Formats: sequence, structure tokens, C-alpha cells
Amino acid sequence: MDLDEVLHLLPRAGAPSPLYIHLHGAGATALAMTPVADRFAQAWPQAAHLVPDGFEASDLEARGRQWFSIVGIDEANRPQRVAAVLPRLAAFVRDAQATIGVTAPATALVGFSQGAIVALEFAQAHAALVGRVVAIAGRYAALPGAAPGAVIHLVHGKDDPVVPARHCIEVARRLIALGADVTADVVPGIGHEPHPALVDAAIGHLQTFLPRRVWAEAMASAPLMTTRADSRDLEHPSAPAAANDPR
Repeated sequence: MDLDEVLHLLPRAGAPSPLYIHLHGAGATALAMTPVADRFAQAWPQAAHLVPDGFEASDLEARGRQWFSIVGIDEANRPQRVAAVLPRLAAFVRDAQATIGVTAPATALVGFSQGAIVALEFAQAHAALVGRVVAIAGRYAALPGAAPGAVIHLVHGKDDPVVPARHCIEVARRLIALGADVTADVVPGIGHEPHPALVDAAIGHLQTFLPRRVWAEAMASAPLMTTRADSRDLEHPSAPAAANDPR
């Protein structure tokens, strides 16, 4: 990969990690995602942030780019259109990981709108290549039938007229039912935009959310305590119980 051909933010010194790949919406360009990448860079100054242009020229915006065509799109043909771009994105992600020197678990996709759709579907189709996904004002092309390996963070404006917030709720319910690691925030007063409040909500979850599998691993390695105690034992742990104690 030639980083000079991709809009990027790298740390001033030292090996970069993790890797964030920011995917813009339909008809936009990489420049549209720079405010999001900048905010993430403030939170993770040692990370690498790549902001590629969509792989295709936009059907609707003269100077814009897109990940897939939205001309004549509907619920039936959307999954096929999204699936068509995933192999090329997978090649880009692999190349970026090799160039930056990071692993798949340390790689996250951050997508807005169409970029969020692509990011969510990417985590389903290429589970071994990404550790986390942030979907801003996005949805699945089709609700998944299996839990993704990645941790999913959904953020959405309640007043979004383009991708209604109900999609965020539907996705969250489906992923929880499948046993996935997921967080979801629907924020009132925000429409279809990568609003700073949505970005900050996602960053907060990235910094604090403990995936279920991590907790399960921690509990599996913890010693099993078989001693029973009540509140009186905890108040006076060294005092022996009286002989006539009715407990």
C-alpha cells in the first residue's frame, strides 16, 4: 500500500496501533470523514487512521464517490450490491494491516451511512479481518443470521430521515438475540449526519465496553470460591461464631 495515495493520520513517533479505517457515505469523499478521523485521533493519538475514497465514482454527485450504486436500490438488491464491494475492501484491509503492522483484532472499521452498511456487512463476511465496527447512521443490507466475531457499536440520530433510527433498534435486538457483543445509542435531536455527539458516544464505548468473550475468559480463569458467608461474617471476618449461634 502507498499511504501517499490514501488520506491518513499517523502518530508522530513509534509503532502505530490500533488501526482505524473510516468509510464515508454515498456521494461524499474521504474529506467528509476527516472530522470523524480527527476526533478518533484525539482519543487514540498512537493509532493509525486511514480514510479511503469510495471505490466507485458516484452515480449522483459529480465529484463524489460511492461504495455501491444506490440508483434503483431496494431491499431485494441491496445485499448483492454490498456483497460485490466486500472482496475489494478485504484486499484493502489486508494491505493496510500489512503496511501499518497491526493485527486483525486491533483493526476497526468506522463507517457513516453507506460506509456503515459496508462496515457491518464486512464484519459478517470477513470476521477474521476486523475486531470492532462503529456504524454511524447505518444498517445491515439484510439482518444477519449469525453473530459477527467483531464487537459492534451502533450510534444513530433519532431524527434521521434517510436511515430511520428503527434500523438501529432492529439491528441491536437481532445481534443481542444472536449473542453478539453490541452497544447501541439513539440520540434525540440528531438527523442523518456524523454528529459529534454520536462520534463521542461511540468512542466512549470503544474505551469502556468489555466484550462478553473477554469477561467469559476472565471468569473461566478465576478461582472458584466455595465458602459461604453472610453479612455478619463480612462485618467481623475474624470473629468466630458463637456456639449457640442459630445460623
